Amino acid sequence: DLQICQHRAPTCCTKKMEESYQAAVRRERAQSIQALNFELKYMIVGHITAFQEAFESLLRFAENRTSSLFETAYRPMAKEAAEPVKKLFTDISLYILGAETTVESAVLRFFDSLFPLVYSRLINPGITDLSEDYTECLRLTRQDINPFGHYSKNMVTELSKSLWASRMLSQALSLGIEVINSTEHAALSKECSRALVKMQYCPHCQGLTLIRPCVGYCLNVMRGCLASVAELDAQWREFISTLEYLTNEMAASHELETALAGIWSSINEAILHAQLNGPQLSATVGKVCGQPKQQEGNLSSASIVPVKEVTGTQTFVMAHTSLNNRRREFISYMKRSRTFYASIAERLCDGDLVMRDSSTCWNGEDVV
Repeated sequence: DLQICQHRAPTCCTKKMEESYQAAVRRERAQSIQALNFELKYMIVGHITAFQEAFESLLRFAENRTSSLFETAYRPMAKEAAEPVKKLFTDISLYILGAETTVESAVLRFFDSLFPLVYSRLINPGITDLSEDYTECLRLTRQDINPFGHYSKNMVTELSKSLWASRMLSQALSLGIEVINSTEHAALSKECSRALVKMQYCPHCQGLTLIRPCVGYCLNVMRGCLASVAELDAQWREFISTLEYLTNEMAASHELETALAGIWSSINEAILHAQLNGPQLSATVGKVCGQPKQQEGNLSSASIVPVKEVTGTQTFVMAHTSLNNRRREFISYMKRSRTFYASIAERLCDGDLVMRDSSTCWNGEDVV
């Protein structure tokens, strides 16, 4: 009653043993593919983690720099500006990680929140009653009167350009993990299971437990079983080329690092622009939002303080170097994995599975 290991000679197998062998080859093949995938997956997961750590380090540095700007140059509004600053950098981080948001919305939302503070603490420091309605009016007015000049738009342009490649790389790495996971759980067809049993276990039915499959026979069986996986070859090569392009884009001119490190400078220029145009802004805001309550004697607007470079270059250089080194190591490794799916049958037939340097092997029917 044997279905797979039929042979003219006497046999020591039963139909139940054949079923056990089919379960065994399915389990062994899944484990073999997992073992092959492990190094590749480990490298990608490790790079995702390292990339995120280096990026977060750059982001924290840029956020601390921006917070220092308010504490040193714009102390009257430093406490209230802390939350919008934190929100800006959180939004940038979420954008990199693939959230449904844009750099433009994050930056403009920040300047919407900043204008009421600049207006009430620097341009008209005598305002005593800044109600929610008045604050909201200032936020909406910001979009029409553009108090920060071209600096807010320039910041959007610079960040959008430099963060795009980082966002795409982050998404591409996650896609790579999904592809590898899907190959691990690809089900073997009934024909494949039978072919693997015939190759690996049918010799056992004749007591030939030390005979292993011939190399050419193993390759034929594995290529047939893994045809659907091998079809990923062209797309995988294209995927590697895309990763290479994105890492080169990120490294070009250190755009990511430069843009993040320059956020504080863009915000400072924007605030200085608003202060210099304070009288015109006050006149326009008065027409749109009305006049808020003022202290007696109306304080003069805050003096404009030139801001020097905020320190902390060492942290920035370390994070930048770490990110660059990781990029180079990663893309070098990934380029070596270009043929991963094309050569998967050869790799599975390597090692202990087949008989090498021997005059006898199993060809599916007999010992040759």
